[in-house]
Formats: sequence, C-alpha cells, structure tokens
Amino acid sequence: MAKYSAIKKHIYDKIATGEWPEHHPVSSENALALQFKVSRMTARRALQELADEGLVLRTKGSGTVVAPIKSQTSFMAIRNIADEIRGREHDYHAKVHVLRREHADDHVAEMLNKQPGDMVYHSVISHFENNLPVQVEERYVNPDLVPDYLQQRYDQMTPHEYLCEVQPLTEASHQIEAVMPSHQLCQWLQLSRPEPCLRIQRRTWSAGGVVTYAILTHPGSRFSLGGHLQFS
Repeated sequence: MAKYSAIKKHIYDKIATGEWPEHHPVSSENALALQFKVSRMTARRALQELADEGLVLRTKGSGTVVAPIKSQTSFMAIRNIADEIRGREHDYHAKVHVLRREHADDHVAEMLNKQPGDMVYHSVISHFENNLPVQVEERYVNPDLVPDYLQQRYDQMTPHEYLCEVQPLTEASHQIEAVMPSHQLCQWLQLSRPEPCLRIQRRTWSAGGVVTYAILTHPGSRFSLGGHLQFS
C-alpha cells in the first residue's frame, strides 16, 4: 500500500467506525507525517484526496475536520449509487415510482436519437441512504437496445447494474445544473419545502448507439460532488 493510501485508510476507518463523527478534528499534516514516518507532502496529498472525495473539510487557519455526512459522487466517473452508499457502510434501498412504456416527446426523442412518438421505456426510482432519499433517477431507455428493461426488479438491482450487463457503456456525456425541484420531486425526495437541487443529465452509448437518457436529481443538503485527478 502506498504511504498516502495508508493514511487515507487510517482516516477512513476512524470515520467509518464512528470514532471520528461529523466535525471531529482530523490530525494535522505534521502529526500524520510524524505518525506514518512520511513527508509532509505525502500527508498533504492524503488529506487533499479525502477533501476532494468530500470526506473531510479543510479550512486555512482552522485545520481539517470530518465533513457532514452527505451523498458523495464524482462527476468524472459513472458509478453505481448502491455501491457508493454501501461503500460508506450505510444502508441502501430503492423505491420504484414509474416503470412503463410510453411515446417519446420531442426532447426525449432527440436525446435517444429516435423520432417523436416512437415507443421508449421510462423509469423513475428513488435511491435511499439510511432511509433518506438522496437521488431521484428518471431514465428513458432505448427499447431496441434493451428490450427486457421493464422486466427487471429495480428494488433488487439498480438500472446501472443491469444496463452494464446487457449493454456495456462505451461513451457518456453529462450536463450539470442547479434547479429548484417540482412538487412531485419534493414528494419523491421527501423534502418538507423546496430547496436547491443538483441535476445531472446524462446520455450513455454502447456499441449499438444511444442506450439511455437519465436525469439524476439530488437535494443540495444531502449531496456533494468530488473527485481527484492525477496528471502524468
């Protein structure tokens, strides 16, 4: 294990076991460097990657603390939300609101490279972390590429898992924006009042063409984007 990875694991374990709750101070760069017998730069890298992932908050002059627990994801990767939540050792479950065939409107047809009025599959699913909804996933699926999409149990596996099995992804595009949720979204997200939400619109391709167009909506108070880039 790389030295900075050992530091990250040490802090992960402290957070996962609850020994370090939200807002708990995290050891300083100097203290970690001394504890793990590494350079301060190595310790800084570990803390910065944890900050990029949204697990800690770093404030100049105030040090580093454990971040409030939120749903965290990266805009640089497509991940299975169930795996993300379970990776934090939290409980995951899903609730299916919509699963049906319908005619594509102009916008959906354009996103799936179909004609307006063509038949598409439509699903809406809430994803829960510790019994709190952290994402509403609205997805339109090309039935020519995924003919059995409606026959799956999405309370037992996510659409992401199923689609990766039957149509491995070759390409994806994202559009990220801040929105105010509709009344229906507030109900699905169990929001007592509307609050700013982060919406990710995503198109995915396989070798056969456009597979899905998805709209992923997260309440701002329960979600953060993070990631870490390494340049050669």
